Amino acid sequence: MRFPLFIAKRYLISKSGTNAVNIITLISVISIIIGTMVLFIVLSAFSGLKEFNLSITSVIDPDLKIIPASGKTITFTKEQENDLRSLEEVHAFSKIIEERAYLEYEGKTALAFIKGVDEHYLDVTSIDSTVFYGTWPSVGEPEVAMGFLVRKKLSLNVGDYGSLLKIMTPKPGTGQLTDPSQAFNTSKAIASGVFQAGEALDNDHIFANIDFVGALLEYPLDKISSLEIKMREGIDEELLRIRLERIFSDQVIIKNRIQLNDALYKMLNTENLALYFICTLVLIIALFSFVGSLIMIIIDKRKHIKTLSDLGASLPTIRKTFFTQGTLMIIIGGFIGIFLGSALILLQQEFGFIPITATLPYPVKFELINLMIVLTTILVLGLLAARLAATRINKKLIAIP
Repeated sequence: MRFPLFIAKRYLISKSGTNAVNIITLISVISIIIGTMVLFIVLSAFSGLKEFNLSITSVIDPDLKIIPASGKTITFTKEQENDLRSLEEVHAFSKIIEERAYLEYEGKTALAFIKGVDEHYLDVTSIDSTVFYGTWPSVGEPEVAMGFLVRKKLSLNVGDYGSLLKIMTPKPGTGQLTDPSQAFNTSKAIASGVFQAGEALDNDHIFANIDFVGALLEYPLDKISSLEIKMREGIDEELLRIRLERIFSDQVIIKNRIQLNDALYKMLNTENLALYFICTLVLIIALFSFVGSLIMIIIDKRKHIKTLSDLGASLPTIRKTFFTQGTLMIIIGGFIGIFLGSALILLQQEFGFIPITATLPYPVKFELINLMIVLTTILVLGLLAARLAATRINKKLIAIP
């Protein structure tokens, strides 16, 4: 092994007698560097994009959400509430009641989801930080905070006690209605604030106190739509899930933040995988030029190959020499590409010189897993390419005078 490595290193640092071979070799190494760098940057950009989306959802989504396994409500007894409070893994939890509602304000109407939350809701999420006009609803008051686009549809005045928002929800029960006018429960509230937390919430959500919404929907005190939980730092999620399942038996489904946004993350992961394969294809194309340049080096060194053979080097040893040279080129190009890609990612993290908007830099994240994926990809493909080029050396080439 020492002999092929020694010769390969000499060939690597020495110039070819043909200038065209030197230029083509340089171009092939540069293409490997660029291909590696692009692959790492793409993976890091998608890691940053995923973390950015997770940071947005962390404002409006809890760490864990407990929803009914069937039906629309959970029976949440005082005993279960005390059991939940006793869990050391739980930092805070909030009871939620939500339902579709029909809104009316000065002749304008809109459909929305009304979400009743208790006084602990702001300990679970930070949605109050998205309120840009007015205030979050006060505890015990008939007030609502609404999404920016809901307010736009209704042309609603915040804090207008002279003209209240009319909220209508379907009455509970079964059977055929004989009087459509009796199909809804109606209540009035004042808009205390407007939030902007992403189009999904801005377009059709309003928040109110849980007592107000519970009375509107005629829910018993032990009936809720869901529970939202904030975990303590460093807590094992799976352990907490097991303990929650013991409290609620099989009547609930427990979802974390990613599961609550599974469509978004499936889309991001699919796009990430697609771009990985596209960038890998570009890298494969670059490796074709690398194979060509290595074959040209072999042809250029055919007299040296004949000399090595005359000195007793076997055909496998000669092939191993050029395979080693190709491997060294791949390793050098790959590590330079990784270094340059890492430098760009770290600079973007620190200074944000590539913006999405005037105030928001494009999100990127340096992750070791991306580093390992890129290194594995370039090494596997590069070694296959080097082996393919080395196999072009045969007895006929050695026999050339």
